Amino acid sequence: MSGEKLVGIVLVSHSAEVAASVAELARGLSGAGTSVPVAPAGGTEGGGLGTSSDLIAAAAASVDRGAGVAVLTDLGSSVLTVKALLAEGDELPAGTRLVDAPFVEGAIAAVVTASTGADLDAVEAAATEAYSYRKV
Repeated sequence: MSGEKLVGIVLVSHSAEVAASVAELARGLSGAGTSVPVAPAGGTEGGGLGTSSDLIAAAAASVDRGAGVAVLTDLGSSVLTVKALLAEGDELPAGTRLVDAPFVEGAIAAVVTASTGADLDAVEAAATEAYSYRKV
């Protein structure tokens, strides 16, 4: 599968632990099929709470397999940081997209869908659809 083009997923949180845990959960729930490249980008370089454009850019580069990169974020400044990186145009791989989706449910839907070999539009649609998941 090393040559297969897959959508990569980046999970941006203010907390390194939250980003890593959601990545682990999404990978675990995606099954034993295709291994989707997923990278957490949480916290700051010093290990504190916040967001880091350098960590986000490195995570996006690490999951880029030529089919686009879906970036899911948790809160306010993580969204603004990703938007700023996208506006700069050269910090993130071509085909990187900020996906408007709930962080946990959207991440799981994105990883499961990407594991089927789906394209970036389908991955984004699945993640966004997670807004409609009802719990009661």
